[in-house]
Amino acid sequence: MKILITLDYELFYENNPKPEDCIIKPMQEILKIVDPLGVKLVLFVDVGYLKCLEKYKSAFPELEKDYQLVTGQMKELCANGHEVQLHIHPHWEDTIYNEKGWDFDLTRYKLSDFTDEETLAIVTEYTEILHRITGQEITSFRAGGWSAQPFEPIGKALLQNGVTIDSTVYPRGLLKSKDQWFDFKNIGFEKSSWRFSKDLVKEDKNGSFLEVAISSFKVLPFFFWRFVAVRLLRISEHVSYSKSSAVGPSKLHILRLLLWPSYSVVAIDGFKARYLENAYQFYKKKNLEDFVIIGHPKAFTPFSMKKFKQFIEKENRAKQVVVFSEYK
Repeated sequence: MKILITLDYELFYENNPKPEDCIIKPMQEILKIVDPLGVKLVLFVDVGYLKCLEKYKSAFPELEKDYQLVTGQMKELCANGHEVQLHIHPHWEDTIYNEKGWDFDLTRYKLSDFTDEETLAIVTEYTEILHRITGQEITSFRAGGWSAQPFEPIGKALLQNGVTIDSTVYPRGLLKSKDQWFDFKNIGFEKSSWRFSKDLVKEDKNGSFLEVAISSFKVLPFFFWRFVAVRLLRISEHVSYSKSSAVGPSKLHILRLLLWPSYSVVAIDGFKARYLENAYQFYKKKNLEDFVIIGHPKAFTPFSMKKFKQFIEKENRAKQVVVFSEYK
């Protein structure tokens, strides 16, 4: 079974986030684990952030510093064999920077909030920015907030830019809100990757795209009660390296998680890292071909790094790790 370690390389969107906390330091922590093993990571880079840094850095010296920090780390990672791919949170199109810091406008949080022409322009510009900074060929895409439906206008834009692999879907995933919308509830655990054309949840063996789904697992409400307790107690090993926070889900969504079983991505993030081993054994038992782990450096904690280290060092798993260029 192939293992992909995919990291969404991005900021939080509240409390004036800093790249040192959200990106640079957490990446340094995970590199301490993977570099000695020769393990290569896939970074899904939130390119809208880079675009805004380039836009405002001449007027704000602190953003020039941030730009050099982030792009410098990206270039170093690429030089060491890690891979960068396309991640799009299009709200950066409406975000500004001023003397008080980032002013985030999340009104248009998903690509479906934009016209087809705007989507093409965003995908094209972001792909060009990422290629220009890193020199790497961009082959793969992940939608911000897992919101890649309807896929057809996104797919047309991706094809025009040579991007033919998607890694947005996770089995049984479902969320319908104003900001996020995705429906993967009919995707089961029969396959971990498939070809498709206009709809990323409908297999088409002759399709132009390959979906390499993020792995998922069933979570009981008890998990989220423990998660809430850990957050409230502020136990040091469960506090993230970042000093910012995520935009919270709706109260209704939280209630559902606390009362009914749900499905979650297999993640390195915080408390979720405790399920890495169980999820891997489940996928192995199912004889699936791909085990795709997601992570958000901004959500890494000392606990999650410990659990990830235990996972990747076990049974010589480092030799199973691949990157998306090997799929192409």
